[in-house]
Amino acid sequence: MGRAQYGRRSGRRLPVIPARAVRPWASVERDMVLASIPSPARGVWHLGPLPVRAYALCIIVGVIVAVVIGDRRWVARGGRHGTVADVATWAVPFGLVGARLYHVITDPELYFGSGRHPLDALRIWEGGLGIWGAVSCGALGAWIGCRRRGISVAAFGDAVAPGIAVAQAIGRLGNYFNQELYGRATDLPWALHITNPKDGVPGYYHPTFLYELLWDLGVAVLVVWADRRFRLGHGRAFALYVAAYSLGRFWIEALRVDPAHHILGVRLNDWVSLLVFLGAVTYLVATRHRGREGTVEPTDPPGPADPTDPPDPTGHSATSASTG
Repeated sequence: MGRAQYGRRSGRRLPVIPARAVRPWASVERDMVLASIPSPARGVWHLGPLPVRAYALCIIVGVIVAVVIGDRRWVARGGRHGTVADVATWAVPFGLVGARLYHVITDPELYFGSGRHPLDALRIWEGGLGIWGAVSCGALGAWIGCRRRGISVAAFGDAVAPGIAVAQAIGRLGNYFNQELYGRATDLPWALHITNPKDGVPGYYHPTFLYELLWDLGVAVLVVWADRRFRLGHGRAFALYVAAYSLGRFWIEALRVDPAHHILGVRLNDWVSLLVFLGAVTYLVATRHRGREGTVEPTDPPGPADPTDPPDPTGHSATSASTG
């Protein structure tokens, strides 16, 4: 039988979840742990009446880093400075909305039903962002931005893929400050000491936030290396990022003990990771003979001829000749 749990901080009832759907909460005694990673003392600071939340700061820093890395890679591929930032003004809002929608849709019992508060779905600073919603809706926003700039969204994805992975790594620090999304109890010397969990009990757990952080950085390095080695183009670098991230998310997700929906005994996010991984690998295989695009961004069209330019014997102005 399932049982209801109560949030340690809020006192609100957590959803009833079948016992077989999650691993039991278990703690490890302090004297069994040789060393551990301490939890942060706080995740919110106040500047007068204004709360400054570590979770939000991590997201903001991650976005900035992703734009900087993506801009450098875009320029190196023949694009112009500023294009990545322009497209990000579409991709980032779409991605944040998509991430929250994915979380709310896959865990509706947290916000709707008896005793629930639907407006809590808007409290994004408390955590609850689904990466697959961020990627899918962020890609839609990027497509809109790329279309307005007249560039290929596939080429754009290749440029920004490593930066996205680094941004995800930075974002995982937000989970650390929130003391959430940790794994099973463990006595390993790098166990995470959870002191004030949102649900469950204090104890020593696998630091899955750290596992994914390191995996994401490894994915970024892999994509940069493969892109240089094989001159990936037409969305293949982005597909490699998706495949590599999905592979890591699959085994990291299996360590987590937070409540989740299960299908055939497997967490929902594991099924999504598997399907996305297969799709990305299929695309890589199908496009294995494609190289990199010759031009990723069109140049500015030639301007009107300057009337002060001297006549040219060929019938063209000097200005038009220099821009041709």
